[in-house]
Parts: sequence; structure tokens; C-alpha cells
Amino acid sequence: MKKNLISKLICSLFLGALSCMVFAQDELSTQNDDYFKQFQDLENGELRSFFFFNTSNRYNQNSPYDWLDTVNVYLNSSEKTKDTTSIRYYQLIQAKIYYDLGNYEKSLAISRSLYVYLDTLDKDVKSSILELMDDNYAMLQLYDKQIEIRRVKRELGLIENVAFYDIYASLGQYRKAMRDYMTEEKKELKDDDYYGQAVYDNTIGNYLRLDKSTPTALSYFKKAEGLVQVFLSDVTNQRTDKEITDGKFLSGLIIGNIGKCHVQLKEYEKAIPFLEESREIIKKYSKGKFSPDLIENTLALADCYLKLDNYAKATDYLSDNINPIKPDNILKRNRIYADYYYKTGDFKNATVYLKRNIKIRDSIDAQASNIKNQQLTSVVTQDLENSRKMMEQQKAQLEESRKDIKARDDKISLVFVSLIFTLIGFAGLVYAYLKSIKNQRLIAEQKFIIENALVEKDSLLKEIHHRVKNNLQMVSSLLSLQTKNTKSKAAIEALEEGKSRVKAMALIHQKLYQNDDLSVIEMQGYIESLINSIQSVYKKGGHNINITIDAEGVELDIDRAIPFGLILNELVSNSFKYAFPQDDSNGKIYIHLRKIVGQEGFFEYTDNGIGLPEDSDERANSSMGMRLMNRLANQLQTSLNTDKTTEGVRFWFNFK
Repeated sequence: MKKNLISKLICSLFLGALSCMVFAQDELSTQNDDYFKQFQDLENGELRSFFFFNTSNRYNQNSPYDWLDTVNVYLNSSEKTKDTTSIRYYQLIQAKIYYDLGNYEKSLAISRSLYVYLDTLDKDVKSSILELMDDNYAMLQLYDKQIEIRRVKRELGLIENVAFYDIYASLGQYRKAMRDYMTEEKKELKDDDYYGQAVYDNTIGNYLRLDKSTPTALSYFKKAEGLVQVFLSDVTNQRTDKEITDGKFLSGLIIGNIGKCHVQLKEYEKAIPFLEESREIIKKYSKGKFSPDLIENTLALADCYLKLDNYAKATDYLSDNINPIKPDNILKRNRIYADYYYKTGDFKNATVYLKRNIKIRDSIDAQASNIKNQQLTSVVTQDLENSRKMMEQQKAQLEESRKDIKARDDKISLVFVSLIFTLIGFAGLVYAYLKSIKNQRLIAEQKFIIENALVEKDSLLKEIHHRVKNNLQMVSSLLSLQTKNTKSKAAIEALEEGKSRVKAMALIHQKLYQNDDLSVIEMQGYIESLINSIQSVYKKGGHNINITIDAEGVELDIDRAIPFGLILNELVSNSFKYAFPQDDSNGKIYIHLRKIVGQEGFFEYTDNGIGLPEDSDERANSSMGMRLMNRLANQLQTSLNTDKTTEGVRFWFNFK
């Protein structure tokens, strides 16, 4: 026992001296430190293990294989001397090195052999073993085992609650993962913890990116990038070597995620600088370690250059000694190879890689769906079990509180009984009490009157909106009658456009009087109704177009909903009339609307039609529709932006 205390004291003194010698902002000194030699100069397995796990950029000069060979020598020596304590520490180092190399099965096998002796080890070693097993099970997609390890960590007091958000993300439940992560982690963040806030925003952004909410994800990544730069440049706090390395590595991950967002948006030229910078940072600060992010960024770069027809660069990255482990990355690499050979006319090799992907998918489809359902069921069951336990604990706490309150009430009752005769003498207090009762009755009566008045007001407002809607429908009917009596094609088109705009406004008032809350309109339902209304006018092409609406949960007041409705009416009508002249069944329209309370909103409309004509800027000055949309955008205190893409057109703007 005394020997262990002395060893820990020596270890603490050693790391304290090491931290004092490292200058936080000096990256060159970090790279020039010979950690391998410092590791060898230490006396025993405990000190070496402590040093190893607290040195983040340990492979800066010597590869993991050099470390592994040296650790094996120390392990053999400890086995000969039967030094069981050192044996455990060297096995733990072995397991971590295999994990860094991406050999998760080997790492897990060693970790499980140490797990048997968990009760005999100190808290820090227990934590390292369980953390390593947790990470290995995650990489091997054994989520039920991962849950068991987390339960053990909670029972040992290493964590307070068992979290599942990363497991849900691995199973493709990104929205669920994001909600759980925000619930678990946001409450623990401090205002001055810039690194923690950067990790938080990067994780949220990654879940949104994987869920294809790319513009929103991009905003989170940019915020995270700013926070990590603040963390690294904060001169008020001296950073350790490990903190600087972790911050730089996180910066590389964030920059890579920004690049992957631009790839999803098909902005390949914009994505390339981010992805290349990310690769260099990750290589520098995870030297010798297997990095899935490095593989993903490399494949993304190859894909970008291939899309830009730069075959030389694409093949350079494809042959950059990448060995993907995840099936998704293997499939992506094969798909890029197939695209490359197809573009270069080598159809035979293209077919070979496509067949490889078919075999992999067949293999995955044969087992993955069932396994994934089993894993998801296991996770949900454990999640519900944890929720049930938390509810039971809360129920027990409430019951305890109820008992305390009852005990206090009993004491108060006894005091009240003892003082009852004294209170009789205070007639004035009784009078005041009776008067207060009378006042309460008056307040209750006034409250009742006010509530009835509010109900009557709501009814009148609903009636007003109903009548406005009916009047607008009457206008629409009059326009329809006028259309039947008009022979001019231009006049008929103008009347139809006017009728469509009137219907857009009528829908606003219809939604208002149908809502319980008369102040706002739920935009998802309104947009769906508006699309159906426009499709009824343009029956020929409207029903063959795939329309995606992403406005779930967005509510706007009438002052903003009417301009939105009219702008959207013009955009959809123009798409139906002009964007798909061949009545293409592959036509797509995407409508995206986001508004978070207290933040700036975002609206985006895209279609993959024939796009705007070359003289669209000149037509915009003479087109009533474009002038109308610009004026409506001015009402929203913004301006309408137009992007001409390779396929179709994109309109967007931010609003308050």
C-alpha cells in the first residue's frame, strides 16, 4: 500500500515537472519532444502507463509499432519476474496501441482479459480499461455490449448517467441522438469552456450533416471553428501540451466537417481547401493513429476531384494508402473507383468495382437489417429501463418530500390548536380575513368576466378571419367567371395568376380561424395546402413533380406568413409553368424553412428544372412576378437572392 502511494506521488511529481517544461503555444517544441525516450527512461509499468495515457501526440517520432515492440519486451520481462502489477499496466498499453492502429478485435481481446481483474485495480486503471472497451465495442458495432460496459461505469461511480446518443447516431437515428445529446451535455457546459462548447457545436453539426440538414449543420461547424480558435488563442490560461494537441486535432475535425458539408451541397471547389487542410492537421496531430475522419476526408477529396474531372488528383488520393474499415467507406471507395474507370472509358474495371459493391451490399443486407433492429431494440429497452429507474428515484424523492411536508403540517396543526383561543381575541384579524375573502370573490368574478370577454374576442376574431376568407373566395370565383368570358390568352393567364395569389391569402385566414392560437400559422401544413391549391390550377405538370417540404415546427405571424405565401405561390407557379417543359417525371422541388426563436430565419427554394434564361436579370425588371417577390421580400426586411445552378435554380433569403 505504501509502495503504491510512493509510486503515485512520484508519478504526480513527474507529470507536474513535465507540464512546467512544456510551453502551451509552442508547437515546434511539441514535435521535437522525444516522448519515446522519456517513456523508456521511466522506472516501472505504472509510471510508463501514466505517461503513455497522458501524452496525446506520443507517436510524433516513433511509430506505434516501435512502441509495441518495446512494450512487448517490458511485458516479457515482467512475466519472467512475475510482477503482476506491471503486467496489467503493459497489457493496458498494448490494448491502447492496438486500438490506435485500428485493430479493434485485438485491443478488445486484451481489454477483456484485464476486465477479469477489475476489482483488484485502482480507479484510474478501471476507468481506462472500461473506456477502451466502450470505444472498441462502438467501433465493432456491438452496442448491447457497449451498454453493459456503461452500466458498469455507472455502478462504479465513474459516470452519473448512461448516455445513448452516440449509439443512436451509429444506428442512423440522428435526430434522436441530437435531442438526447443536447439534453445530456448542454446543462454541463460552462460559459468559459470554449473547448467543450466547440465539441458540443461540432457534434450537433455532425448529427445535422448526417441527417442531410446541411445549411444548419454548416452554421454549427462555423461556430465551433470560432470557439476552438478562441480556446487556442486564449492567453489568460496557460494550455498544456495535451490541451493544445487536442484543440488542434478538434480544429482539424471541424474544418473537415465544413468541407464535407460543401461536398453535400455540391460545392466541390469550395470543399477542397477545407478537406486538404483538415487532412494535414489530422495527420500532424494523430500521427501513427488510425483515423476514420482522415479516411473520410481523403475519399471526399478524391470524389471532389473526380467530379471536377481532375483524374490525376483523384487517383493520387485514392492511392494514398487508405485502408477503410467501415463498410460505408469501403462502398464509397469502390463507387469512386467505378466512377473513375467509367469516366476514363475502362468499363471492365468499372464493372468489377460495381460488382464488389453489390457483393458487399448483399452481405450487409443479409444480416445488417436484422442485427440493426436487434441492436436498436436493445438500446431502446435499456433507455426505457434507465428512464423507469429515474422515474422511480424521483417518485421516491417525492414521497420523501411528501412525508416531510406532512410532518411539518402536523406540527403546524398542533401549534395552531394551541393558539386557537388566543386568536379569538383578535377580532380585527377575523374581520380582515373576512374582508379578504370578499375581495377574493370579487377578483374571481372579475377574472370570470375577463375570461368570457377573451373567449368572445377569440370567437369574433375567428369569425372575422372566416369572413375574410369567404370574401377572398368570392373574389377568386369572380376571377374564374371573368376567365370564362375572356378569350385573350394573356388576359386568362393574368386572371389565373391573380386567382392563385388570392387563394394564397385566403389560405392564411383559413388556417388562422382553424387554429386555437390566432396569432401564428403552422407553416408546414399551410405550405402543403398551398401546393395542393396550385397543383389544382396547373394539372398538366404539377402532379409529376416530387415536392419536398422541410418546415416542420415553424410558426409565423400573419404579417410574415402572407408575404411568404405569396412569394412561394410565385415560385411554385413559375416552376410548374416554365421549369419542366417536357413534363419530366424526375422533376424535383425542395422547400426549406427554418425559424428558431431569437435567431435569424432562413428560407430556401430549389428546383432541378431548366433554370433561368440568360437574360433573366433584364426580365426581372419587367416581370410582374419578380417585382412582386422583391417587394414582398422588402416587407420581410430582406432581399431575395437567386443562384443559377447546374440543374435548375435556387432562391433564398434570411429574415428576422
